[in-house]
Amino acid sequence: MAEKRIGIIMNGVTGRMGAKQHLLRSLLAVRDEGGLILGDGTRLIPEPVLVGRDSKKLSSLAKKHGITRWSTDIEGTLRDNTLPIFFDAVSTNLRAKFVRQAIAAGKHIYCEKPTATNLFDAIDIYRRAKAAGIKHGVVQDKLWLPGLLKLKHLLESGFFGRVLSVRGEFGYWVFEGSDKPAQRPSWNYRQSQGGGIILDMLTHWRYVLDDLFGGVKAVSCRGVVHIKERWSEDGERYQSDAEDAAYATFELCDGGIAHFNSSWAVRVRRDDLLTIQVDGTEGSAVAGLRRCWSQSRNDTPTPVWNPDLPQTLDYMGGWEESLDNVVYTNAFRAQWELFLRHVTEETPFPWNLREGAKGVQLAELAYESTLERRWVDVSEIEE
Repeated sequence: MAEKRIGIIMNGVTGRMGAKQHLLRSLLAVRDEGGLILGDGTRLIPEPVLVGRDSKKLSSLAKKHGITRWSTDIEGTLRDNTLPIFFDAVSTNLRAKFVRQAIAAGKHIYCEKPTATNLFDAIDIYRRAKAAGIKHGVVQDKLWLPGLLKLKHLLESGFFGRVLSVRGEFGYWVFEGSDKPAQRPSWNYRQSQGGGIILDMLTHWRYVLDDLFGGVKAVSCRGVVHIKERWSEDGERYQSDAEDAAYATFELCDGGIAHFNSSWAVRVRRDDLLTIQVDGTEGSAVAGLRRCWSQSRNDTPTPVWNPDLPQTLDYMGGWEESLDNVVYTNAFRAQWELFLRHVTEETPFPWNLREGAKGVQLAELAYESTLERRWVDVSEIEE
C-alpha cells in the first residue's frame, strides 16, 4: 500500500490540551496506527513539527514521542514548503498574529478556538484565508463527543418532535492556587491575556447550537467574577478580572430557548462535567460527554405535587440509555482526520474560520449584554 507523508507545523502544543489531545491522541495516534487510509487506498502519515518559545519543553516533548523536528524559529518554519499545514494552539490573544503569518506563507490553517479575542480579528483572518485560496478549519471538538453524537442521532431520527428547550450545565471548581494547585492556567482569569469563560465557552456553545439546533437569534448573558483573588503558577497572588462564570440564555432561530450555565466556581452534582438536556413534545434526552439517556412521551411519568409525603416515583429509572454499544473515536482526532481529508482529497469541511468567527461574535455580544443588562440580537456574518 502506497504511503504519503504530510508535514504539519504545530505551534504551541507544549501545553496540556495541545500535547494530549492534538498531538498524542490525534496525530501521533494516527501515525502510530499506520496512517489515515485515503479514498484511493493510500496511507497518509502525519509528520508533526513542533514550534514554540521554550526549547527545553519542545525537545523533551519531541524526544518522548519520537518526533524528529522541532524549532523556536516560527518564521523559518513557515518558509518550509514541505510543511503545508499550520496548526495553532497558543493562548487566544496571540492566535490571530500567528494565523496571519501562516496565511501569508500560503499554509492551510487549522487552529483552536476562539480564533481571536475580538470579532474584527476573527473576521479578518477568515477573509485573508478566503482571499488566499487556502483551506482552513477551526477546532469544534464538542460535536464529536460520544454523548453529543448520540444526541444528534436522536435529533435526526425525530425522537424529540418539536424541540422546546435546551439546557446546558458546564463546569467544575477550579482551585484558586493557594492551598491546592489550580487545574487551569492563570491567563484564563486575566482579561489582558484573553481569559474569561464567556470567550472560552460561548464559542463552544455557538457551534453546538448552530450545528444541532439550527442557530442562535439573540442572547442575554450575565458574566461574573466570583473568585476575585487567585495564585499564579509561580505562586504569586493576583486579582482576577476575567469572569469565571457566565449565565446565558439564547433564543434559537426555530423559536426554541436554550440556557447554558458555565462556571469554574461550581461543585459538580450531575452525571458529568457537561450535561445538555433537550426537551421536546415527543421526548427528552440528557447527554453527557460520553453517555446519553432518553425518555419518550409514552414513558413520561405523571407526577403529583405533594411535598408532605415521601416521593414514590423513581424519576431516574424512567430513562433509557441510548446507543450504549457504539464505540467512538477521540473527538479531537475525529475532526483532525476530517481536516486532513479536506486538505488531501478536497472533501467538504464546513467548520472553517467563518464558523470560528461566529463563536467570537456570540462571545462579544454576550459581553455587550452583560455590560448593558439587555438582550442582544445575533446578526449573520457576511461572506
